[in-house]
Amino acid sequence: MPELLVESVWDYPRPPVIEPVPQFIKIVFNAEVIVETWKALRVLETSHPPVYYVPPRVVKPGILHPVPGSTWCEWKGAASYFDVVLGDRVVSRAAWSYPDPLPAFLEIRDYVAFYAGRMDACFVGDEKVLPQAGNFYGGWITSNLTGPFKGAPGTQGW
Repeated sequence: MPELLVESVWDYPRPPVIEPVPQFIKIVFNAEVIVETWKALRVLETSHPPVYYVPPRVVKPGILHPVPGSTWCEWKGAASYFDVVLGDRVVSRAAWSYPDPLPAFLEIRDYVAFYAGRMDACFVGDEKVLPQAGNFYGGWITSNLTGPFKGAPGTQGW
């Protein structure tokens, strides 16, 4: 397994970039593995922990339920949201994707990102990630990252 290098989110670019993830990604929800893949991508943007996107084909079938509404990202375009439903558990707007991203982000078209804090656990390699603070940002924090991170207490206004 590749070793994670120390990264400062303040060294990430603006505008953001997409890069392949060399580690295995796993997501657990309602005590079941709902994602396992070596094919994830991550988006790196100044001041944000990376957001991990997985191909839709690796998501457990039937768990993503589209919901009304969207948000706009100046770099990626309009995001569509999903409730995640498995068994008797429903988590509102726990995942999102870009069905028609802006040209620079076509690589993540229809890939799905999950809010780590709304899942039971999300892993990059063997490491369980921490969620980015706040209800809007979806970054995953690993032990190799340094901040401060956008959305963390004391960082309001940027």
